Parts: sequence; structure tokens; C-alpha cells
Amino acid sequence: MKLIRDCWLVFQQQMVLLLRNPIWVFIGVFQPLMYLVLFAPLLGPALRASSSAQTYRTFVPGLLVLLAILSGMFKGFSLIAELRAGVIERARVTPLSRFAMLLGRSLRDVVVMITQAVLITVPATALGLRVHLADLLLAYLLLGVLALTTTSLSYGIALRLRSEDALSPVMNTIAQPLLLLSGILLPLTLAPGWLQRLARWNPFFWAVRGSRALFAGNVADPAVWKGLIIVLALAALSIGYGAREFARSVR
Repeated sequence: MKLIRDCWLVFQQQMVLLLRNPIWVFIGVFQPLMYLVLFAPLLGPALRASSSAQTYRTFVPGLLVLLAILSGMFKGFSLIAELRAGVIERARVTPLSRFAMLLGRSLRDVVVMITQAVLITVPATALGLRVHLADLLLAYLLLGVLALTTTSLSYGIALRLRSEDALSPVMNTIAQPLLLLSGILLPLTLAPGWLQRLARWNPFFWAVRGSRALFAGNVADPAVWKGLIIVLALAALSIGYGAREFARSVR
């Protein structure tokens, strides 16, 4: 019960800080919206899609996974700012669980990511996207766990490096190959065989496949449960790593 209460307290405090300046939620969706409006229409001929709905069912899930990965992986910058301002240092004298300090922040980031996903999905439906609500909610669950994974990893690395100059190249080095091997903008079925085989070792590839299967209404597709299992396992590892770094840094 104490852990749940501590997580809720940290989550509330982080949400209050966010709501004081909510413009960042909308700034975070500006670039994905530009891809949705200005890039997605080019995909129809490339994918030989029979309709705009098919095009957007392929593109939008990948775009949302891109948002979950990139927005999560760079959350560590805000934690470094808190370290520099002495916020984390003052937390040492509180009875708050160190695990809750991580999880409360990460849950705030998950809420922000899901909000941004909705802000992208709504205009996509106006452009031609068609998806069942139950399938969409399950896809959001997958995206939420993915965001929890990337934010926990980012916070853990930020606590280890304690420098924006070091964090930026590290996160870019991790994110770039993962994104390129995920088939986010274009399905990797268009790629040569060696690239497809390499992509199968990328856990985010399965998240993209599972998300696309859900948007297509194929809940029974093996890619759905594979994606969920892989992302849940990654989330457990990332949360464990991040919690250990909080326990080490905030004693």
C-alpha cells in the first residue's frame, strides 16, 4: 500500500508540474502530425494500397510507436534538470520509495504519450483511418507499455550519466538502429531478405507488427501477443534498471 501511495503522490506532483505548462504536450505531436498530413499521402502508391484506410492502418501504428520510442527515450533530460536544481537531492530526506520516484514519473509520461496518441489518431480518422475501438484501446495498451519501457530506460541512463551532453549521443546511438529496423514508416516486407532477418532481432519490430495487426482488426494475429510479451519483458527489465539507479543515486 505504501508503494502505491508513494507512486500516486509522485504521479500527482509530476502531473501538476505538467499542467502548469501543457503546451509541451501539443508541441510533442507537431512533428508526427506533419508526417501524418504531408508524408502519409505519398505511401498509397508505394504500398499499392487499395484505399486510404489501408494506407493509414499501415502508417499510423508505426507513427505512434515512433512517438512512444522517441518521446520516452529523451525524458531523461528533464531528470538531469531536476538533478541540477537539487530536486533529487532534497528527495533523500523524504520517506518516498525510490521505486515510486521512478514509476510515478514514468506513469506521467505514459499518460502524456497516450494523450498525444489520441491527438494523432483523431485527425487520422478524418483522413481515412478506420479502426475498431476495442482494437484501438488494445493498441494503446501496447504503446503505453512501450512508453513505460523507454522512459524508465532513459531515466536510468540519465541518472548514470548526469549530463545532457553525454545523454544525447547515447540515446541517439541506441534509438537510430532500433527505429530503422522497426519498419516504422514503411513495412519491412518491402526490404531485402537479410534486412528482414536482422529486424526480427529488434524487439521494437514486434511492437510495430503487433500494433499494425491491431489497427487492421487482426487481434488473433501471433504478432499481437508476441509484441505484448516482448514489450512487457522489456518494461520489467527497464523498470528494474531505472529503479536500481534511483536507489543508488538517492540514498
